[in-house]
Amino acid sequence: MAFMINGYSQEDESNQTRDMFAESDTNDKTRVEIGNDFIVVEDNEDEVEVKVGNKGIRILETLEGPGVKFKSFDSYHENEQDPDYDQDCDQDYDQDQDYDFDDDNDRKSRRARHFKGHWTGVELGFNNYVTSEKDLVLPAEIDYMTLHSGKSINFNVNFSQLSLGITRHIGFVTVLGLNWNNYKFDGNNNIFKGANGIIEELIPTGDLEKSKLATIYLTLPFMLELQLPVNNGHLNIAGGPIGAVKVASHNKMVFETGQKLKSGGDYSLNILRYGATARAGYNNFQLYATYYATPLFRTGKGPAGYDLYPFEIGVAFTFND
Repeated sequence: MAFMINGYSQEDESNQTRDMFAESDTNDKTRVEIGNDFIVVEDNEDEVEVKVGNKGIRILETLEGPGVKFKSFDSYHENEQDPDYDQDCDQDYDQDQDYDFDDDNDRKSRRARHFKGHWTGVELGFNNYVTSEKDLVLPAEIDYMTLHSGKSINFNVNFSQLSLGITRHIGFVTVLGLNWNNYKFDGNNNIFKGANGIIEELIPTGDLEKSKLATIYLTLPFMLELQLPVNNGHLNIAGGPIGAVKVASHNKMVFETGQKLKSGGDYSLNILRYGATARAGYNNFQLYATYYATPLFRTGKGPAGYDLYPFEIGVAFTFND
């Protein structure tokens, strides 16, 4: 390369001046060109492409670990796309900042900065609770707490996120979301906060069409996410602890006559709760599950003194791309 450049430069002195320049094209590549397309070097962070005349070579970083993968030196076509080329290798960079592309630590740092987790978006699923023995069937004395599983809907809005990359495909995801839970009772009843704050059964004077306890929590997860490149997308798996703080709660009854009764209150619900959340999916579609190790009601204040542990399961649609 040095020999050819030197010879080419000498030839230019007797003819015309050839300039060497660097720029970022529409694909955010670093491009260095010598002469009239005679020698071109393009760097995409995970790929370096060198073109000399109508011949070219690509040097690809492997996904399996350190090292490089060479594409054979062959005829170069400007519009040809290497089948081994990963679109995700294209990275944004600051043209005004000097990068040392031979510095492995700098490369890892830039890749980590481009990690994008899967949290911002909406989630829709079902919620329920289990006893301390992890049983969905409740004791007979609190049978009134049994839920209509198919109508106890959970809805979440995750309106922001912070992605902390370790590598381009591994990192932590955190920041806030809002969590709505609708616990729809299966029987003709609701609940109220009785003496000493203990939850008791509320029996209405008429037949109910709907009856539920609703809660709203502000959530804060801290998940470790792993992304596995597959074809033109990614399989993503994430999990970690999650905390929540109660924002509001109320119960609601709709009678068959059309009459509606809604009553706000704290219902001895735990203000703070913590648990674990996990999700897995492809690109921007995931399945999620969350279990809280904190009882729904404060200890000793649950129905008949029982602790009930809430959980959620559903689908998520994220907007990280």
